[in-house]
This record gives sequence, structure tokens and C-alpha cells, in this order.
Amino acid sequence: MTGEAAFRAHAYRSADGRLDLYARDYPGEGPPLLLMHGLTRNSADFAPLARHLAGHYRLIVPDQRGRGLSDWDDQPANYRPDIYAADMFALLDSLEIEKAGLIGTSMGGLIAMIMAVIKPQRVGSLILNDVGPHLEPEGLARIQNYASGSASFASWDEAAERSAAINGQAFPEFGPEDWQEFARRTCQATANGAIVPACDPAIGAVIASTPPQQAAPDLWPLWAMLADRPVLVIRGGCSDVLSAATVAQMAQQHSGPFEAVALANRGHAPLLDEPEAVGAICAFLAQHEG
Repeated sequence: MTGEAAFRAHAYRSADGRLDLYARDYPGEGPPLLLMHGLTRNSADFAPLARHLAGHYRLIVPDQRGRGLSDWDDQPANYRPDIYAADMFALLDSLEIEKAGLIGTSMGGLIAMIMAVIKPQRVGSLILNDVGPHLEPEGLARIQNYASGSASFASWDEAAERSAAINGQAFPEFGPEDWQEFARRTCQATANGAIVPACDPAIGAVIASTPPQQAAPDLWPLWAMLADRPVLVIRGGCSDVLSAATVAQMAQQHSGPFEAVALANRGHAPLLDEPEAVGAICAFLAQHEG
């Protein structure tokens, strides 16, 4: 396992003032970047990418409400992207950051697009990891299926095996050590020694109860509002959530700087430490975030 980049813990209040939330703050000489994880993940999801970017950029990496070290919300209806977006502006305010580039994986990419529309002056470029204005129903159904189940594991080995069973198609080259590291980023140990996912089970219940037409809304009007924004899209080459056709349509409808990279042997969603992903991200940031 490669060593982690150093960060400091940052605590702040949610936008509605009800919850204590947590973020990692990695120091760096360059401009700030806000990195936002997917549905059932947390700030540790970006540890592999932080090994490459920390020091060059200031990385702000939150646990969204209900994940990681952030408070769970006793009102599960608040687990939705517009609420998360408001929390992200509260996070930036708490750090006195006026503007940041955004990197978002899956749900985090949706949050990024919302942020860029509602407060465009506070957002720089966008890097979208395996997400776009159209999400494939097959992939969403798979996510709903695994997110809605409750899980508890007797050991880290068992957690790693479950991680491999759920995500094996996305990372076909992973071995046992990779899955151990994956499990330790996405799960946590409880006081009684059980290993559980590091997120509120109510998040899965909300997803399971969401009708298909709401789970996959038409976001093309939102995409149209980002027409002049510099965007890099990274797609898992075998993703069942973001199709190559959607990426092509995104490019066609975008008038501003637009780049896209497809990663071989990756599904939903790449870790962003893949060499081709790191190269594309670094080159894109050098051009658009200085």
C-alpha cells in the first residue's frame, strides 16, 4: 500500500446549520480544488488521486453528510444533490475560499454541475468522473441494488471479498491487496468489532425508494447551462453508467473547452490514479487552473 498524502482535518457546519461535517484539507501551492465523492463513498475515495495532486494544489475533500466522519442526517430526505451543493458552498465559506475547481465522481459530478449553475462565479473548471447529463438505467439499477442492502462483515477479509463481488467488473485487474485497500477506504470498524460501510444505511433506503424516472432525470438542460465551462470527462471504458454515446453528445453540445478520456479495463467509476487519468487531469488543470 502506497503511503497517504498528509492532510489536516477540518470541521464545519452544514448549510442548514444542523450537522457537523468533516473534510480533509491537503496543503498545496496551487489554487484550491474541491473533490467530491460518489453515493456511498467518502473522502478516502480520493486518497489515490491525492498522492499525485497534493502539494501542487490545495485539495479540499469532504465527507458528504451521512458519510465517513460527517454527521448522519435524521431527515433522510435531505440526502440529495442540491442539499449537498449547499453544504459545499458552506465548506468553501468556512475555509474562506472564494473560487475552486471541481472534481466529482459519479454523484459528486452531479453536485459539481449544480454548483457551477447556481453560483458560476465561485467555480472554475470541472472534471467529471464517469458521470454526465444522461445516466444509463442498467447502471443505475445496479447501484440501487447494492446501495439498498444492509451489510456487516466479521473481518476486513470478508469486507474485501464483498467489495470485489460488487465492484469486480469495474476493476478486473485488482488483486487481494487492492481489494483490502478498497475496503478500508469504504468501510469502518464499529465498537463491537464489526466492519460496516462508512455511510448512513438510510442513504440506501432513499435510493431504493426512488422511482426510476427520478433516479435518472433529464439533465441535458443543466448541461446546456455549462456550455462555456472548461470540462474534462473521464469515463470508464466498460462503464454501465456513462456511455460513449453520451460523452460524444456532451462534446457536441459544448461550446467551451472540452476533453474526454476513456480508461481501458475500468467500469464505474475509475479511481483516478490510473496513469492515463492522472496525465489527463494534470494537463487539464495546468491549462485551466494554473
